[in-house]
Amino acid sequence: MDRTHDDKLPIRMLHDRVLVRQDTSEGERRSGGGILIPATAAVGRRLAWAQVVAVGQNVRTVEAGDRVLYDPEDRAEVEVRGVAYVLMRERDLHAVAADRFEGSQDSTGLYL
Repeated sequence: MDRTHDDKLPIRMLHDRVLVRQDTSEGERRSGGGILIPATAAVGRRLAWAQVVAVGQNVRTVEAGDRVLYDPEDRAEVEVRGVAYVLMRERDLHAVAADRFEGSQDSTGLYL
């Protein structure tokens, strides 16, 4: 069964594929200590957050609406109706941040 977050999306994911929309926080950011880090600053390999938009029928650990952590260097971009998405396999996801995990009342909601 194909599960999509946006019913108007004219695409159906197959097998273990996950379609995500990148978080738009690619500009300036602040460190934990409050230091402003410009967007042009060189950083080592940095993982990025995205929101799951659609999943294939064989995806078992995430569902539409989850926030996931992935490596932006290993991605395939696709544009659907003028919106850029990232297409990847479920195994390329590093973590899921969701409130829906059972027994997570005292946990952070971060599933690694």
